[in-house]
Amino acid sequence: SLFNYAETNQNAWLVTGIVIIIQMMLIIFSTLWSTRINSAAVGTEIIGIVGLTLLLVIVGAARSLLNVNHLFSTGVVPSAGYFNLGTLTSTGPFMLSFLLGAFTIVGFEAAANLAEETKEAHSVVPFAMWSSVVLSGVVGFAFLVALNLASGDIKALSASSTPVANIVTQTLGIVVGDIFLVLVTFSIFACGLVIFITATRLVWAMSRDERFPGYQLFRQVNVRTRTPLAATLFAGLLIEVVLAVFAGLGIFANQTSPLNYLFSAATLLPAIIYLATVILYASARHKLPPARGFSLGAFEVPIIILALVWLLFELAIFRDTLLFAEPWIYSLIMFGLGLIYFVWLLVTRPNVLSTPPQEGGEPGTVGTRG
Repeated sequence: SLFNYAETNQNAWLVTGIVIIIQMMLIIFSTLWSTRINSAAVGTEIIGIVGLTLLLVIVGAARSLLNVNHLFSTGVVPSAGYFNLGTLTSTGPFMLSFLLGAFTIVGFEAAANLAEETKEAHSVVPFAMWSSVVLSGVVGFAFLVALNLASGDIKALSASSTPVANIVTQTLGIVVGDIFLVLVTFSIFACGLVIFITATRLVWAMSRDERFPGYQLFRQVNVRTRTPLAATLFAGLLIEVVLAVFAGLGIFANQTSPLNYLFSAATLLPAIIYLATVILYASARHKLPPARGFSLGAFEVPIIILALVWLLFELAIFRDTLLFAEPWIYSLIMFGLGLIYFVWLLVTRPNVLSTPPQEGGEPGTVGTRG
């Protein structure tokens, strides 16, 4: 693994907590550097992922380390019943593999969340969204194929807490492997930074429109840093609390998969939000003003149907009570809190919900990339 990192619940909590603090400081004190890191990550992603994929295949082939049979292997999972759809409360192994795409191709709407701070947003944001999904799918698929080909001892990798790093270093060597892992780690850091920025901007924008609890505080923009300081601190604190809850499941409740719970919850809740968004759009799309800069045209209805089918299928995978009970509890609690606040606004301040969102007053300009 990179820098001999040992994966434990405590280490994962500590490292992630420190990373969140660093990202929070960047967002608070420098929109410029946040943008520079985001822009630089485009290059590191291309070099890191594309270069790593090519090197794994080329070096692996030169060293006779590739095994094509691994592409069709079930690994340490018994082949009997591998393609089973499961039951009402359990999911089959092959069905669970679809979550890999759900875990990774998520958050593409971050570009839309930053639309108010993006130049020429009507054309830039849609391009960033669809291109990020296409690139993630194509490049990610190629990377997974390369990893499988060079996986070596599948049983040993399955027992490792850092299987991807192990594949890279055993194929390319420690020095070259660590260089590429640093590039990939930087890219992951940048992606997390963008997601953090979108969270703070959502808090700020909703507060500006008086639709967020404590909006009087969170809509303020710090005069010195020219960033939404209170909104950023609130988002950072909330992230640390959620992280501590899931880390506590592993450390104090002797749970073996707290990170899996966190990843699952971070995928399940957006899936619910995506489904609600698609349904609302499908029901109200004829009432919306004409699109400027981008349109799906004749593909709009087919894409809506495909989106609904995929989201319902994705949510069906999460029916496994043994694997996803905790993520469902977390997601339902968050959804319930949001619903309660929405009803409270609807009853006490209906004018806030009927007033169109304001424009202008952006805290800064953030580059948006795919």
